[in-house]
Amino acid sequence: MDQEGTGRPARRTGAQAAARHMRELDRDEALRLLATVSLGRIVFTQQALPAVRPVNHLVDGEDVIIRIHEGGALAALAAPVDAPGVVVAYEADAIDPVTYLGWSVVVTGYACPVTDAAEADRYASLLRPWVGQPMTAALRIRPDLVTGFRLEADRAVRFASH
Repeated sequence: MDQEGTGRPARRTGAQAAARHMRELDRDEALRLLATVSLGRIVFTQQALPAVRPVNHLVDGEDVIIRIHEGGALAALAAPVDAPGVVVAYEADAIDPVTYLGWSVVVTGYACPVTDAAEADRYASLLRPWVGQPMTAALRIRPDLVTGFRLEADRAVRFASH
């Protein structure tokens, strides 16, 4: 149902919003869900300020792998020699725009370039660029913190609607 013929979804009432609840995800479920989508957003620091870029990804074990291109903002991520990488956050979700049901996952950890040539080639074959620039390298995010939640319909509402 749209809002007064505008084509936009009708506003939700308090009763409709109360028909859902948020459930925290454990690490395993969050990573499993993250692996079911291919698009997310990486949050990093650029010129001492937070920056966000949409990127495609894959999950390899617990690591999140993204491809980067030369000259791009992400290619400039460089860790000090004695550091495990650069701290980044990675977020992806699948939330229905009509029902507002779905999930969201945030991975926070260290990003570093994939330096093994065989691994980089394998990731290059699995991650297709979605922009016109050739992807020249891969970045591995090793998660320290994995959080997420699922927005679910309350049981009484689900059963009442059937």
